[in-house]
Amino acid sequence: MLATLPPRERQIVDILYEQGPSVVGEILDALGHEVSGSAVRAMLKRLEDKGFVARKPSESGFVYAPSLPEATARKSALGQVVKVFFNGSPVGAVSALLGMQDGLENDELDELERLIAEARKGKAK
Repeated sequence: MLATLPPRERQIVDILYEQGPSVVGEILDALGHEVSGSAVRAMLKRLEDKGFVARKPSESGFVYAPSLPEATARKSALGQVVKVFFNGSPVGAVSALLGMQDGLENDELDELERLIAEARKGKAK
């Protein structure tokens, strides 16, 4: 999904997820004015045509927001990371995360255990 976007378009969508709905000027600020306002508008139009961004009129111009729920975007991005860095193995990705256990608090490890138990219950149905 999002992984298919060119890097700059993906960067704009990431900014919208991070900042929330934004006007072109706010997107330009986040990009550090590396591109022109007209280039950002053109990319936003392409993103809108592709279904990644929606716009609404406001007093200060159009306000742009991602049209995919953030959870869907997160799952897509994580799927791409698992595919590229862990040979498509979710177990490999989780193992890598658990290898960072020194940074995990006990309540976070408890939450992981709860999620694993929940996943097992879902499989049993």
